[in-house]
Amino acid sequence: MLHFKCRNTKYPFSEIQRFPVSDDQVSWSIQFENYQPVEYTSPVLINKPWADLNVSDNNFKPRWNALDGLINRKSHEGEYALQNGRPLNIRGRTGISGRGTLGRWGPNHAADPIVTRWKMDDGVKILHHKTNLPILQFCAIQRRDNNEWAIPGGMVDPGETVTATLKREFQEEALNSLEANAEQLEKDRNLVADFFKEGTEVYRADFFKEGTEVYRGYVDDPRNTDNAWMETVAYNFHDDTNSSVGKFALQAGDDAKSVQWMDVDENLALYASHINFIKIVVKLRNCHW
Repeated sequence: MLHFKCRNTKYPFSEIQRFPVSDDQVSWSIQFENYQPVEYTSPVLINKPWADLNVSDNNFKPRWNALDGLINRKSHEGEYALQNGRPLNIRGRTGISGRGTLGRWGPNHAADPIVTRWKMDDGVKILHHKTNLPILQFCAIQRRDNNEWAIPGGMVDPGETVTATLKREFQEEALNSLEANAEQLEKDRNLVADFFKEGTEVYRADFFKEGTEVYRGYVDDPRNTDNAWMETVAYNFHDDTNSSVGKFALQAGDDAKSVQWMDVDENLALYASHINFIKIVVKLRNCHW
């Protein structure tokens, strides 16, 4: 599948225009003699503890395509190639080299919890008048940086399991755990732990038990470059009776400007590749689209 949100556009929050790349020029296997990507690494990355050093820095000695200490430099898509000591975007050219605003060279790993419930009226599922299928709702957040609606999610911290990231990001962005008082924080933690079915110190193989992995791989994200890109693991956590999620006190926090239960249908406009994840959930839940 070709990426398009990271081609032929300005780089987000900058005046940097990407070098034009047509559909038939994306693959690295296609010769593109006149390809001159714009080099751009945001100054915001300088001296940040969560960001890699420049590849040319003698102190930077990464282990590509491997677990590099606590940092996962492996791609869900397979082994990526290197050019001049830099990873090459596993899906092809983007028109910009460097890292843009992404902290890591190569894959930058995220996790996205898709929390869903049925739209109900007095405990009865509401069916759409056209398809006669139940209407699914998902917990959506409005991103503070660009006002686009999205699935709550975020970066996997070094040494953190995907399962821990899924819960942490949902609590931070949809339950505002970073600003909640101690009583509300403890209540939310218990609700999330119960709904997400936390295991012991090492998470169970079936982990969240009710959770279903719907995607693992590359994300067509507008921040991607030739040398740095987003990847994610997306899980669907569905409450079939609305008995658990109804207790969540939704409140936008961290990177989220707003949060709400959003109806799922074909008119959804979401950030990056999130609409593709929702489409997979639609098939999984056999609901209206």
